[in-house]
Amino acid sequence: MADRFPPDIDMDTPSIARMYDYLLGGKDNFEVDRVACNVLLDRVPEVFALANDNRAYLTRAVEFVASRGVEQFLDLGAGLPTADNTHHVAQRANPGARVVYVDNDPIVAAHGRALIDDGRQTAFLHEDFRAADRILDAPETRRLIDTDLPVCLMAVSLLHCVPDDEDPFGALAALVDRLAPGSHVIFSHCVTDDPVAGEWITEKILSFGTPWGRVRSEREAEAAFAGLELVSPWTDARDSGPRTVDCATWRHPEQDPLTRPADPGITLWEMAGVAVKR
Repeated sequence: MADRFPPDIDMDTPSIARMYDYLLGGKDNFEVDRVACNVLLDRVPEVFALANDNRAYLTRAVEFVASRGVEQFLDLGAGLPTADNTHHVAQRANPGARVVYVDNDPIVAAHGRALIDDGRQTAFLHEDFRAADRILDAPETRRLIDTDLPVCLMAVSLLHCVPDDEDPFGALAALVDRLAPGSHVIFSHCVTDDPVAGEWITEKILSFGTPWGRVRSEREAEAAFAGLELVSPWTDARDSGPRTVDCATWRHPEQDPLTRPADPGITLWEMAGVAVKR
């Protein structure tokens, strides 16, 4: 396994990208990542469903935005490539769709450039999402994305990885500010209504030595949509009910949107929503 990664990779500290890969059934992870995930699963078993539900939400949200005619996607904190990446989903709905993936993890960058950077409709940028100008002014981005036209900005399962003192919501807003009207934001964030459970998850991940932020409340996470117009989470686009919902229920063809999982015993879920810049 080790010879598949760049030589400067820290193989002794769990990585969020590799932990997520493990939860999705991937093979690009180390024993330390699997051990960390299993520690979390022992106390909060919903972590497994959360990762997989979040990936399914990403697919539905990208399909939705691409079907509205948006051709440009900026996938922040993209994570390790999987079997069905953003460009695969977007190009099924719109063959002309272009995607720039952004991640600051060196393993993700190495794999992304090797597997999904074709230079024509996709590119991979090794950058931190908090560097708005460097991202949008990078040659890779300028080649594929015209910020004078609508862009879909994706921050899926990202901001909870960033601590408060690094202003994750302000960094997201800085990117949105540079985008044209008609741009969309696809967003999700780990939330809880049980502060004790949220604190346990946060402290446990930080105890691994893994850079991370924290589990936030739904109200805190909704700051991502300030100044934006949330779209309906219903498959029939009805104008009623909640706008931010459990990601597992956002435009799900077989269930109504719910603000949190129906099971009251579940303490952690992914709040999600799609919004438009007017």
